[in-house]
Amino acid sequence: MKKVCVILCLLLGASLSFAQNASHIVRWQGMAGVITSPGVDNPVGRIHAGTFPWSVRKGFASVNLDTGTALFEVEGLNINGAAFSGTPGPIPAVTGTLVCNVGTNSEVALNTASATLNAQGDAQLAGHISNIPSTCNNPLFLLRIARLTGANGLWIATGTERSLQ
Repeated sequence: MKKVCVILCLLLGASLSFAQNASHIVRWQGMAGVITSPGVDNPVGRIHAGTFPWSVRKGFASVNLDTGTALFEVEGLNINGAAFSGTPGPIPAVTGTLVCNVGTNSEVALNTASATLNAQGDAQLAGHISNIPSTCNNPLFLLRIARLTGANGLWIATGTERSLQ
């Protein structure tokens, strides 16, 4: 009986140790474009939206809140309507943004490097996000316009189907 108790205590200790050292990975299984009317802002927290509605064929994102490892991929990120309909228009690149604590005084938006957006609206990035706060409640993932004067930082797509592991 003592052996069983010792083994159970060791297993319990090992599982608790593993749980304390486990990564906190947030995954978004899909992507969706911003839904807005032309010229109407649809902000997320303090981040303003692009000025056109956007659609996405498919995409995903993942951020390890402990290490800052970040991945995203988007396919078919295109404008709906206007003269650029069915294309990414003049947008040369996107940046992934992790938003923590949205709508609070401790809201923070942290960016990846930018990734080139091709003519079909495809982009991908494997990178890093620095300075993730120890408390990142209700984490959101946005794709934002990069390298376009006058539109930098506007969000045009968001991660959907979030899970925390």
